[in-house]
Amino acid sequence: MTYNDTFIRACRQQSTEHVPVWYMRQAGRYDPEYRKIKEKYSLLEICRQPELAAEVTLMPVRKLGVDAAILYSDIMNPVASLGVNFDIVKNIGPVIENPIRTAGDVDRLKPVDVEGDLSHILETIKLLDKELDVPLITFAGAPFTIASYLIEGRPSKSYHRTKEMMFSQPKVWEKLMEKLGDMVIAYLKAHAASGGKAFQLFDSWVGALAPRDFEAYVLPTITRIFDELSHLDVPKIYFPGVSSGELLPSLAELKADVIGLDWRVSLTEGRRRTGGRFAIQGNLDPYLLTAPMDILKERARELIDEGITQPGYIFNLGHGLFPEASLDTLKELTDYVHEYSAAALKQAAARV
Repeated sequence: MTYNDTFIRACRQQSTEHVPVWYMRQAGRYDPEYRKIKEKYSLLEICRQPELAAEVTLMPVRKLGVDAAILYSDIMNPVASLGVNFDIVKNIGPVIENPIRTAGDVDRLKPVDVEGDLSHILETIKLLDKELDVPLITFAGAPFTIASYLIEGRPSKSYHRTKEMMFSQPKVWEKLMEKLGDMVIAYLKAHAASGGKAFQLFDSWVGALAPRDFEAYVLPTITRIFDELSHLDVPKIYFPGVSSGELLPSLAELKADVIGLDWRVSLTEGRRRTGGRFAIQGNLDPYLLTAPMDILKERARELIDEGITQPGYIFNLGHGLFPEASLDTLKELTDYVHEYSAAALKQAAARV
């Protein structure tokens, strides 16, 4: 079995023969085979069965030919170990039984027990480490995004209760960030020890904050997470989610290797705003997957041409795959990214 390390090399801004590609939510509802599994098991039930979770993780690698796998899991999984009761409700998302609203609620959160409560996730990683011929990306939800679910009680568009705690109860907020930061650090350390080859910190909703509030209330915890994981010899990705372009200059000193961009900021501008220190991942608008193939390929070509102007580019979407995406379209897009980028990189090398 030949191991494909193209993704790892791109994360480290090393030369590659083609641009690596993977897709956020690449193991999911666009795949008819996965939909059949979901008729029998819920997301959380799949996660509790390591062999099944590993199989679902492997499916897009086999079908699409992507350069990395991402663990089939959910950002809410480690929260159960804190003593929070929740469910993932169809067409809604995470729903919390008793939302966190007071200092007492925060005090009652237990330290995460990864080896005890989350051993099934570690077992899935170990199984995949034996099976995969591409790197396995594991992940965690970032503290602000997790806090937004815990405080609001379910997905929100305004985050008004979250911001209310942040602004009106700063000490309570700080303690919640500290506990969630501890959770993320322990969780991702265990992932790397179990065979994870890279990790991504998803901060899906932090773009709801103004830059000054992100810097005051969230960035210190994000910085601590990457500082305390900096010794791990795996690429580290921070994805600040959608509508986060104005936050990018605040990330310039982060001890991450890769910054994920949404489609609202160009790759060139994303690099400029982050000081040119990081590899860049992104940032095709997911809904371009509904466009005619010639338009999709044109947009992909433009991204590749822009991305390869310097080493360290990973082709991805600007957010996760959606259920209506086509498996055949994704396969054709993946093949196109590989073929076009290989030719473009070869031409660029010949000109040097």
